[in-house]
Formats: sequence, C-alpha cells, structure tokens
Amino acid sequence: MKIVRADSSSIREAAHIIRGGGLVVFPTETVYGLGANALLPFAVKRIFEVKGRPSDNPLIVHVSSLEQAELLSSNLPPLFYELAENFWPGPLTLVVSRSSLVPLETTGGRDTVAIRMPNHRIALSLIEESGVPIAAPSANKSGRPSPTRISHVLEDFQEGIDIIIDGGSTFHGLESTVLSLVHDPPLVLRLGALPLEEIKMVAEVEVHPAALGKKMDAPTPGAKYTHYAPSVPLILVESGREVLFSLYDDLKRDKKVALLLLRDMNPEDVAKTLFNQLRELEKKHDIILVEPPLEKGVGLAILDRLRKAATKIVR
Repeated sequence: MKIVRADSSSIREAAHIIRGGGLVVFPTETVYGLGANALLPFAVKRIFEVKGRPSDNPLIVHVSSLEQAELLSSNLPPLFYELAENFWPGPLTLVVSRSSLVPLETTGGRDTVAIRMPNHRIALSLIEESGVPIAAPSANKSGRPSPTRISHVLEDFQEGIDIIIDGGSTFHGLESTVLSLVHDPPLVLRLGALPLEEIKMVAEVEVHPAALGKKMDAPTPGAKYTHYAPSVPLILVESGREVLFSLYDDLKRDKKVALLLLRDMNPEDVAKTLFNQLRELEKKHDIILVEPPLEKGVGLAILDRLRKAATKIVR
C-alpha cells in the first residue's frame, strides 16, 4: 500500500486509481473513507471484500456538487434541496430513490441510494478530480472502531488498498447523520455528527429504532450488524456510577480493566476521541467499562455507537 501526503499530484494519482476501479483511502471531516468508483460494480465489490463487509450493507456515495447528486437519483424531493442548502457540504447523508446509473452493488440491493457531500478539502478535490461519485464506507475492517487517523487504517489493513491519502486527524471523529427522505415523515436512520436538534430546525423528522443502538434490518450503514467494537469486551453501564464502580471493583481483582467516564465531558470532545480511545484501550486492557455521555446533541450518536459496540449493556 502506498501512503501519500495530500497535494495536487497525489490527488491526481488517487483520482486515476478511482476511475480505473481501484481503492483509495481518503480523509473526510467525519472519519477516513475507503473509496471506489460508485458506478463500477466490480470496484464496489472490492470494498466489500477488503472490509469483510456484508454485501447487503449499503454504501454512502460521496459527491462534490448538486449536479452530481442529481444523476444518482430518479426523484429528488424539494426537501432534499432545502436540507442540502442548509447542511451541505457537511456530515449529513440523505437517502433517496436511486437512478438506474447506480448499481445495486452500491446500494446493498436496495432501490435507494445514500448521498453525501463531505465538508473536507481533500475529499472534495478527490471527487472533483475523479469526475465520478465515490462510494466510501469507513476505512476499517467491518465491525471495528471507525478510523480517525491513518494509524487506525494501518492497524486494520496490510493489503488490498491501492493508495492512502494522509490528511491528519479527522475533525468530528464520528460518522455522518443519515436521514431517509423516502419515508414520510423523513426518518433518521443513523444519528451522527450533525445533531438531531439542528435537523429539526429545518424539517420534522422521526428517529428509526436502529439509530438508538438496536441491531436490526434498516436501509442504512451500521444498523443490522455489530459495529465500532474493540477487540476486548466492552461493557456499557447505563444504570449509574454506583453500579459502574461496583462492577469495576469486582472485575479489577483478576483483570486489567479500563474505565471510561463520559457523563461529565462535552459530547463534541468525546466524539473527536472516542474511536481512538477504544483502539488504544484495547491494547492494554482485558475489559473496557464505559459510562455513557449526556444524551443531547452528538451525545445521542455516541450512545448509539457504544450500544452497537457493547458486548454487554447494564441497565
């Protein structure tokens, strides 16, 4: 695998690889993505193979313009344009009906497509230079914590990727919020870096149970399968600090236990470092005990990630 710093030359090289059906790791404002030409079925299949991702788990398609997004859908509702005007580029993915241009391999066999315009100079430059929309889930092995820096990508992959663009640490540290516009009312399928409160200032929406940490079949990444999990057991304690510390005292007698207290922290700060902390803690501990964050803003999205990562939840 080739690792390059982001400059005009490396972006041109990566764009050439994308157009030819190769795989490129690139930074966005949320997490690092593992990208391929969204319109080439064989290229998209490589993403699933390298990640070990189930083929029915749809991918998010990244675009650099509204015109590009319009090619991907057969019917964009007025609300799509209103939301795009307010939140694009940014960490909001919109699920709409797909056009025939988008292969079913990209959408997990569904008749909908998830589209996002990232708010990141490198990502936008890569898409523009490629001249095609880029399908890109997070650049980690399926089920692992999402990557917010290049070292995380290298922990999970030793081969299969053509080029990695190093753009430093990502800003949000948490994936995009996913909103389905094919439902009435619009349905939040995944909570993410764009807080629910901000979306509700533009549109009335409901929240799918899958976005609240329940593993179930839903047309969005991260809903049906285990995600974000460290390599050691993670126990999420939602029943208060007294129970948390009691459990910690019991477990630490014969195990190396990490204690992650999130209740008193700013949720935005937690989001920036959460996945990195999980990856670091798994290296030196047998168990990770976690206190959930405040359930407001991105705290709700963090709680969703922790519930999906948890081996056990104590309520």
